[in-house]
Amino acid sequence: MELGAADSPAGQGCLMATVTHICTLDYVAKMLGEDPELLEAIVYNDDNLTYGSIISVYTGPDETITALTDDGIEELRDMIRAARITTQTWHQFLDDFVDDPDLVARIKAQSPR
Repeated sequence: MELGAADSPAGQGCLMATVTHICTLDYVAKMLGEDPELLEAIVYNDDNLTYGSIISVYTGPDETITALTDDGIEELRDMIRAARITTQTWHQFLDDFVDDPDLVARIKAQSPR
């Protein structure tokens, strides 16, 4: 198959970017200065980030860890930054994106940034 052929039908012969590395949620939490459990709760629903941004890595037969692509990290950073504009928007964001009431209460009790 010839890639990038000018006369190929739409969608054939096109190249797509490949993910070259990913970062675990724990690492992303440290990078962003956020609670790892909060990030887990946000990405638990894979509809919260663009398709392909959340990766499950198998570390054993029944064990996985969640990781994010660079695009996923940027999207999550932007999402959190926009939510932290005011205390009210932050609390609404937590209510909308986190299903664990104990985690929401704990995060809300922390001083806002």
